[in-house]
Amino acid sequence: MSDALERFLTAAARGEFPPPDGGVTVIGQPAARDAGVLAFTGHSVVFSDEDPAWIRELLAATPSDPPAAAMNPVFLAGMLARTGRWMSTVDLLTVAHALPGRPDVPLREIEDPDHPRVRRARVYRDGVRVWAADGGTLILGRGLAGRWECAIEVDEGYGGQGLGRALARAARQLVPDGRVWAQQAPGNARSVRTFQAAGFRPVASEALFSLVRPS
Repeated sequence: MSDALERFLTAAARGEFPPPDGGVTVIGQPAARDAGVLAFTGHSVVFSDEDPAWIRELLAATPSDPPAAAMNPVFLAGMLARTGRWMSTVDLLTVAHALPGRPDVPLREIEDPDHPRVRRARVYRDGVRVWAADGGTLILGRGLAGRWECAIEVDEGYGGQGLGRALARAARQLVPDGRVWAQQAPGNARSVRTFQAAGFRPVASEALFSLVRPS
């Protein structure tokens, strides 16, 4: 993880955030794959290897209040056009510390590298591991700047039974060390509630610029 981005993420995981001064910090990418924007309360972080002066010119030209400019669609579209990258959505970024013990939900690890969920996860994460449960899937891997990230999927017909919460909590028990991060689309209220019920705390909004078109 790059030192600059590590400081922001590590501090946020501890509940320590940049000053809400309406500013924007521009830093380099932690890796070729990883570029984007983190927006905390009243302060944003743009991580990109593009010319910082050009980025600040684009921010200044964005029709928005300064604290919100880095997440304005005009700015995001300009960054995507400049970099030739793709973006899915602006997510809510959440984090939880690791937990001891074994997951309550029975899990079967999927080790087939050609499994569709494994292949897709490897586009965005390294060191991917995937577990299947009756009615759901748990994915764990290293994403942005090497942080541990998880994602869950609950099959149709299994919602409302607590499976999503159990899978999200299981991620906290399966992560090798420290903490695990997860993103949720803000409009997906069920997913947001599920992760918060499993102990994940919101820390920022996040827009990631991908090298591949989302599928």
